[in-house]
Amino acid sequence: MERPLELHDIQGTVLRNRPMPYYGSYVLFSIDDPKAAKTLVRRLVPYVTSAADWENPAENAWINVVFTFEGLKRLGLDPSILAGFPIEFKQGMAARKEFLGDTGDSDPQHWDMPHGNNGFHIGMLVMAGSEALRDEKLAIGHNAIAALKGVKTISRLDVGIPPTMREHFGYTDGLSRPFIEGEGGEPLPGQGTPFKPGEFLLGYENELGVMATGPGPEELWRNGTYISIRKLRQKVFAFRQYLKQQADTEDGQEFVAAKMMGRWRSGCPMALSPDKDNPELAKDKYLNNDFAYLNDDPDGKKTPEGSHIRRVNPRDSLDNTATNSRLHKLLRRGTAYGPVLPADATEDDGQDRGLVLALINANPGRQFEFVQSQWVNDGDFISQGRRTDPIVGSRSQVDDYVYPGKPARKHITGLPDFAVTRGGEHVFLPGLNGLKWLVDYDRNL
Repeated sequence: MERPLELHDIQGTVLRNRPMPYYGSYVLFSIDDPKAAKTLVRRLVPYVTSAADWENPAENAWINVVFTFEGLKRLGLDPSILAGFPIEFKQGMAARKEFLGDTGDSDPQHWDMPHGNNGFHIGMLVMAGSEALRDEKLAIGHNAIAALKGVKTISRLDVGIPPTMREHFGYTDGLSRPFIEGEGGEPLPGQGTPFKPGEFLLGYENELGVMATGPGPEELWRNGTYISIRKLRQKVFAFRQYLKQQADTEDGQEFVAAKMMGRWRSGCPMALSPDKDNPELAKDKYLNNDFAYLNDDPDGKKTPEGSHIRRVNPRDSLDNTATNSRLHKLLRRGTAYGPVLPADATEDDGQDRGLVLALINANPGRQFEFVQSQWVNDGDFISQGRRTDPIVGSRSQVDDYVYPGKPARKHITGLPDFAVTRGGEHVFLPGLNGLKWLVDYDRNL
């Protein structure tokens, strides 16, 4: 029997729909004194937004709070509790750079966003439907840290949808998300069989048929989860120039961009409109995600097997293989940062712009890290050897991409790194009761 989610105890970012347009900030803090850090969290807890009424929230803005492993350590958690967290979370994303493909220009030595091993211990995530609402939430954080010694703000990154209403490469973002058992309502066409909540939240059954749990007392981890954060700098001018090298006309360039993504830049899926864009279809939530691959497009003639959306969300295309794609699902929250590169730019302006991805998963190893290492940065699962994701993959070994075409398949070469990592970390997002437990940790002993 389906068990309703305890929405009042789940931090809102897990389920709440991103406002459109949206304005947000990632504010990162460091801890030198555990007492001061607990005071900060205690002051923030009354303002932390839950997932209650997530479909129709009373306010179009929210605050959520996360911790790195080093942050929990500095709060003074018992070593026996700390030892029980996942190895990926304990080591931190920077330490796992080789496995995740964060080498070369993506190496942590080039990161400008702090991580758990160099100062990021607590994070306040803000999202709002207006700049004014965002600033109101940021003021709460500013007041909470005021006059506190032993905890300080080390970084703030503002995010939001560009005026174009698309991410910097020009694609409409955020069209696909899994439907979770117990969230309420009915799945939209294309969301498929609802996922067990234990894939995204601790304290519930997962796709393996067991309860997803955390270390220490249940009060700490129940209704919590992990977020794998990635800051990706997008090389927008290089992307545009590459498309121009592949086709002489705007229509031709749009076609290549669509074949690389698996969707037209309007958001229209190639699975439903393989030969030309259909922006009206893209706007229809009952149509824009209603497709599968196994029976309709097994060879990738519509949506190439190596395209971005088919890699990170294979849907049913792996059903007859040894891989159970349902064990590697991510709940993705993407936000843009930085100024838009003008459409008529004749050179790279050197400005920092890109995406911050917040990838929600209850098991960072078999979810985010599996997808990043095996599906984004390796092509074996689709019999493409070392070919990587054409949009966000690393080109450390190969730099080409192939897709079916007429009269012969298309083979494009010389792909640069269109996106490079500029920050990353696995963070723990407790439930609201978990936040209160952390604040009162000494009294819970």
